[in-house]
Amino acid sequence: MKKIVLLFIILFFGINFTWSQEPVSKEIQKGHYNLSKFKQLSEEFATPNMYRTAAGAPGKNYYQQRADYKIDIVLDDKNQKIFGTETITYFNNSPDVLEYLWIQLDQNRKKPNSLSDAVSNDGPGLGYQASKYVAEFMGKPFEGGFNIESITDTKGKSLKSTTNFTMMRIDLDTPLQPGSTFSFNIKWWYNVNNYLVDRDRSGYEHFPKDGNNLYIIAQFFPRMAVYNDVDGWQHMQFWGRGEFTLPFGNYEVSITTPADHILDGTGVLQNPKEVFTTTEYQRYIEAATSFEKPKIIVTQAEATEREKHFSDKTKIWKFKAENVRDFAFSSSRKFIYDMQAVKIGGKTVMAVSLYPKEGNPLWEEYSTKVVAHTLKSYSNRLFDYPYPKAISVNADQQGMEYPMICWNFGRPKEDGTISPQTRNGMIGVIIHEVGHNFFPMIINSDERQWTWMDEGLNSFTQLLAQEEFEANFPSRGYPKNIVEYMSGDQNYITPIMTQSESIFNFSSNAYAKPAAGLYMLREFIMGHELFDHAFKTYSHRWKFKHPTPEDFFRTMEDASAVDLDWFWRGWFYSTDVNDIGVKSVKKYYVTDKPTKRVNNMARAYRMAVTDLTPMVYLVSEDSDEFTEDMKNVKNPTQDIKLLSDYLAENFSKEEVALLKNPLYFYEIKFEKPGGLVMPILVDYIFEDGSKISHNYPAEIWRLKDKEVIKLLPSNKVLKEIIIDPLEKTADVNTENNYWPKREVVSKLQEYKSQQ
Repeated sequence: MKKIVLLFIILFFGINFTWSQEPVSKEIQKGHYNLSKFKQLSEEFATPNMYRTAAGAPGKNYYQQRADYKIDIVLDDKNQKIFGTETITYFNNSPDVLEYLWIQLDQNRKKPNSLSDAVSNDGPGLGYQASKYVAEFMGKPFEGGFNIESITDTKGKSLKSTTNFTMMRIDLDTPLQPGSTFSFNIKWWYNVNNYLVDRDRSGYEHFPKDGNNLYIIAQFFPRMAVYNDVDGWQHMQFWGRGEFTLPFGNYEVSITTPADHILDGTGVLQNPKEVFTTTEYQRYIEAATSFEKPKIIVTQAEATEREKHFSDKTKIWKFKAENVRDFAFSSSRKFIYDMQAVKIGGKTVMAVSLYPKEGNPLWEEYSTKVVAHTLKSYSNRLFDYPYPKAISVNADQQGMEYPMICWNFGRPKEDGTISPQTRNGMIGVIIHEVGHNFFPMIINSDERQWTWMDEGLNSFTQLLAQEEFEANFPSRGYPKNIVEYMSGDQNYITPIMTQSESIFNFSSNAYAKPAAGLYMLREFIMGHELFDHAFKTYSHRWKFKHPTPEDFFRTMEDASAVDLDWFWRGWFYSTDVNDIGVKSVKKYYVTDKPTKRVNNMARAYRMAVTDLTPMVYLVSEDSDEFTEDMKNVKNPTQDIKLLSDYLAENFSKEEVALLKNPLYFYEIKFEKPGGLVMPILVDYIFEDGSKISHNYPAEIWRLKDKEVIKLLPSNKVLKEIIIDPLEKTADVNTENNYWPKREVVSKLQEYKSQQ
């Protein structure tokens, strides 16, 4: 019976049990709350309800508002002004009674003495163009901002309004009931800014050599704010960095331009015969079947000739767009124009490019092809692109997105030469901005609050699209590229879950770090199959809807059965860093002689060692119990009688031949100086050159946050250990990633190049 009792004690407490006769301290220690990094996020997340479920899906009573627009504008190229009238029809699909409506007036950020200038916190710039110097320091600022001439209902009655910087409240005479609509009219005008002087997401670029302007026009009309179940009215001011949150709706837009302009924008052009020449129109029709390569609608020679003349006549471009959250367009007499048909699912989508001659030969060679590639890549990964086209516009020093249209930088030098940086930058920005059609134009997150929900998710999907486009294409979303940022001054690092205007190091925080986190989830935390299914599930659940961060976090777990609260908490809610190292390595040998620990335990229970059930033990090479006899064991299954007897009684010779026969055991102690929990990716390399790779899940740190131990059995001599050999975990300190340190560091680059 004693044998059974002691065997139970040994097995229950494990081989590492150490008997101590020291008295247990009776000092009462202070308690604490749950500090585990694996604590669930229930306290941080909102309570699920009828609008949003605990699974991360829209609830049975989910609703969203809608705003339809009929807009007529005139682009005054001579004076760089826009004049417009619009009729907005607002649908109250909420269960709430609305006493007023909120309108976004983003152009008001460009008003003289605007609040955005007052809150800026900058010293002298690197340099100033003359026009910028005059505006900044000589009392002649740009006269920007909306000039609202009238706001009336459909009967012509004036509506009361109050403007607060970039937001305008329209007070309703009769509150808008659930299920009701309200239509009203706004008339306005504003001065269009030269965006290279007065920096902004839209405006015009002036070409001094030929006197032409290239317009990229967005935020050009008063737009409805979002009202939803999360925030009520989302009317955060537009300070310039946090972008846009908008309701979906249908648009009918007429744009009057000089007769010699070429224009494209959101939606389907309704009158191509009226705005194109006969030759251009014929090419436009032929482009619908140009699946092999782009069809040029307006050639470089034609655009060059057109830009020499300035017509006093006008023409009207008419567009319709369904279920979009915004409208933008681009217009110039300088434009070369090409299109290519792309098969997406069961329909044809047009990939389109507009660019001045200054963009060639780069743009004619790459732009539309890259647009087509992006549509295919994102559609395969998320859902079929639902809109009829996607347009890429070449605009100097720009990278900005709107439904079906985006502006992108990248031009050759004047002599036509193209550096690899220019080529890759242009391809990368087109993939990124076209990809924004999915995040946030369709998966319509709140950019004003959570920049990462569109920029981060899009940067990650962009990375995968770039890998498909070209091997070794440079991308910023890999974990190794975020190490320098994460290991920087903590005074200037904020969690990803920070409102857009309060983020330090905007690009790294909102673009690169979220992308790197998703890359890690896909590569080694969840795996491709589980991640891809969950990511696609989120995309399908929330396309044409308004998701929150919690909807994303919950869906990723719901669709994969992977508990990721530890990852969201560490990577998104904190600024902790990952640092995992090899602290120590001990080598053990097999013996059937009882060790001191077992002898001590037997004495503690007043038993003789001979009373113990025979067992096999492990003794470390640095122990005073170690003997050369243990080292001379060449085949434990034969030389250790207890093992050989057991195998003979329970296995056939054929079965024994298939079993592993470890000769050595290595106790590897891993340390975690960093605050993040993360899987341990490790390569064990043996003297014969063979390698074993392990992925120890992050849950290995659940009960011990600073150090963990793994036992590695092997019939080979362990030579090297390398943690995170392919730099997938954003480990900020690689000096402790190698054992033995001196031998491995010198070989690290050679080793990585072989993987």
